[in-house]
Amino acid sequence: MKFLLMSMLVLTMTSAHAAITPTELVVKVKAGKAVPNFGADSKVQNLFGNIYIVRNNDVSVLEKQLKNNPNIEYTERNSRAEKSPLPMPVASPLDVEKSFKAVNLFNDPKVDKIWSFNDADKNGVSVNAAYQLHGTSATSTVIVAVVDTGIDYTHEDLKDVVWVNEGEIPGNGIDDDGNGYVDDVNGINTLVRDSQGRATGNNKDTHSHGTHVSGTIGAKQNNGIGIAGIASNVKIIGIKTVPNSSDETDIDVAESFIYAAKNGAKIINCSFGKGQNEGKNLIPDTLKYIQDKYGVLVIAAAGNDTSDIDKYPTYPASHKSDNLLIIASTTKTGALSSFSNYGKVNVDVAAPGSDVFSTTPGNRYASMSGTSMASPTTTGVAAEILSHYPNLSPLQLKQVIMDSVNTDYRYKDKMITGGRIDLLKGLELARSIK
Repeated sequence: MKFLLMSMLVLTMTSAHAAITPTELVVKVKAGKAVPNFGADSKVQNLFGNIYIVRNNDVSVLEKQLKNNPNIEYTERNSRAEKSPLPMPVASPLDVEKSFKAVNLFNDPKVDKIWSFNDADKNGVSVNAAYQLHGTSATSTVIVAVVDTGIDYTHEDLKDVVWVNEGEIPGNGIDDDGNGYVDDVNGINTLVRDSQGRATGNNKDTHSHGTHVSGTIGAKQNNGIGIAGIASNVKIIGIKTVPNSSDETDIDVAESFIYAAKNGAKIINCSFGKGQNEGKNLIPDTLKYIQDKYGVLVIAAAGNDTSDIDKYPTYPASHKSDNLLIIASTTKTGALSSFSNYGKVNVDVAAPGSDVFSTTPGNRYASMSGTSMASPTTTGVAAEILSHYPNLSPLQLKQVIMDSVNTDYRYKDKMITGGRIDLLKGLELARSIK
């Protein structure tokens, strides 16, 4: 019997009403207008531009005061939906199977268990063929943010690709670089905040999801250990924003995006989602801001409900943003994964997401399945293309990925492109863009 781990991070929350978190309020001040007095008892964080996060014991009073304030464009409460436990990785037969031959390109002993490295005619994304033709000698380093359950930054196959904040001295309890965060050496944890409401610096993965996602993107290649990631020249910022029981909030997600962008991330991977759009404005505003100011592409999973998200939205995948690329999942046979969401309008491309072999905490490796795994497969491809052609804008990079797919009749009317991503074709197309 084949055992699969369906990534429950990408699921549809079914509660009819979101439970309100009454202590946090998003406030957007109109352009050119004065910022109001939020009160002496409030802790105020300028998230970006003219958007503020206000924290106090009861934001409902402040919310009423701001309702008719002509200087305010909108307010939104930070909300949660229904929690759902996340399963841990389990062994599958693919953990001991070899799926392709890497023709001596990699010395990583478990790399041939990653079937997505196969060529297009074997339903992979042509990693093997791309490396044979293009190599990696002239690539630039690409910073990728993984907004997830954290990362095992000591993992044998990840420690050399983990991003390091050189301006921070580890463990001294001081915000050395003055960026508003204490000891953010490898990233931040928005789930644990200090007395001032600041995200803390311990982004250690206590689940497995974020570590698995990170390995697919950029596990160290040719170190004689474990596997190889798709991207050859990356640094990964692990940002802990998704609880082990899922149910991330808009404020945490938005802050993660801003932190990633400010620290040089050009691609953000989002292998999470839920059916409720508790806020309406914060995430789209954040996506536009990081596109316009920092040139960031956000790659997000379509979800695992076998649903048409054109009819039944899931977020962040269903937000309308130019710099958002939405991914469905495929199997080793090339079919759309049985669990994968789809959408002729709202899903862009497909990528391998079933039985994906990657890193898990404690120097371990396992297979997991979900659009949560298809998203980092795409992120790895995007990062490799960008490392060869670092002048691509986020919208150009998105278009390269969409225009270089291998179409498949089984995806017809299931996504915009009707195709599966391909690294080799993507590199060749990117070369032609001036």
